[in-house]
Amino acid sequence: MKKQYVVFGAGRFGRSVAVTLQERGCEVIVVDKDPEVIQDIADDVSYAICANVEDPDIFEDLGMKNLDGAIVSVTESLEASIVTTMMCHEMGIPRIMAKAKNEMHEKLLRSVGATRIIYPEAEMGKRMAKYIVADNFADWIELSPQYSLVEMDVPTSWRGRSLHQLQIREKYRLNVIGIKKGDSVQVTIDPKEPLDGSAILIVVGENKDLEQFQN
Repeated sequence: MKKQYVVFGAGRFGRSVAVTLQERGCEVIVVDKDPEVIQDIADDVSYAICANVEDPDIFEDLGMKNLDGAIVSVTESLEASIVTTMMCHEMGIPRIMAKAKNEMHEKLLRSVGATRIIYPEAEMGKRMAKYIVADNFADWIELSPQYSLVEMDVPTSWRGRSLHQLQIREKYRLNVIGIKKGDSVQVTIDPKEPLDGSAILIVVGENKDLEQFQN
């Protein structure tokens, strides 16, 4: 059975989340008060509904009791953001991710039921900063305050050699968990297979070890 999500607010962030969830096989409901926005996204999601979340009746009409999660990306009105989060919580939605403007907004959202707070601009800024300074890495995704996942080109000195020969885990305390070649990703890796110089390695490790490796 497909997982079902509702996204409140179809601005740049809300739209990106909604379309990505839909592309990954989920059933997605998008709610926004702007009819032009709803018309624009209607073909990309399961349901697109033009409604004002400040109207409490809309939540009953949506039939949200069996949804797997809600994403509240409404931030123009703090009241609308808080009320939407509260209503989602009262209707028993297990995962409620809400976009916050500041720490006070975050505290209010948590107090009414948000299970995760999102600061899209701040999170993207941190990721971009790490990407800028990580010269050896094609991308850097923080998994936790201690661990990150990076994508990196195969270093010249590693090309034609196997993971077994390189002993990356022993030497650098890093784990190669996948190899990308074009659009395909290989997660079952033969440690004795020579590395293709055109491939991209997907590596997980502690931040301190990743930083030490890139330096």
